[in-house]
Amino acid sequence: MDEIQRLETTGFGSTTLSQLLRRPELKYRDLPNARTDLPTEVVEQVEVIVKYAGYIARQSNEVARGKTLETKHIPSDFNYAAVIGLRIEARQKLSAVRPTTIGQASRISGVSPADISLLLVHLRRVPLVSAVNG
Repeated sequence: MDEIQRLETTGFGSTTLSQLLRRPELKYRDLPNARTDLPTEVVEQVEVIVKYAGYIARQSNEVARGKTLETKHIPSDFNYAAVIGLRIEARQKLSAVRPTTIGQASRISGVSPADISLLLVHLRRVPLVSAVNG
């Protein structure tokens, strides 16, 4: 949108109009140099896009991270007991379900984000260990 671009490039003191609009107490119409010719729907859309851009970006990153986890495979013979620090509940559930990817493992109830992190670290080390021993 042209108006969003204008807000991002128009300075007001040491900040931009878009930075001002991100403040929860400010509305578009409160901005200096706010355009009064824009329809209400456009103003509302500009406010939502500018105010929630950070949240939208974080959510997009989270979705991308989730897609990445779906591509990280777990060997079918993976020994969950060998993962130091993995909680007993997670170890039992992962051994019972035998997920094929980290994404699947992350959706198992009782498997925490910390458990997934430990799995990722362990899976990164496994090829190194087998390469050294091989």
